[in-house]
Amino acid sequence: MADVLLSLTLPSDVTQLVEDFLLSRPDLVPGFTTSQANGHGAVIPLVAPSELVSGHAPRTHIRMVGNEDDMRHILKLIKSELPNANVFFWLIPVIEMGRL
Repeated sequence: MADVLLSLTLPSDVTQLVEDFLLSRPDLVPGFTTSQANGHGAVIPLVAPSELVSGHAPRTHIRMVGNEDDMRHILKLIKSELPNANVFFWLIPVIEMGRL
């Protein structure tokens, strides 16, 4: 099976739960990268007064690479563990990867 990049964008309030879950599954996710992001658009609920003023909500972006079956399994596990977490995801084929 080919490698894919799994990207997750999630609300800040569930970030620690997802990170802990990913760290508990080194058999599926040997490592991942996180960064802070801002969610914009009609599908992003703005709740806090600061979000209403700024027009965006804080999000965390998590990226990991692995074989497609493992990444799809991770998605199923996150969905079952955190069914209402409002995690947006996408899978992208990886053409090449390595270290320089």
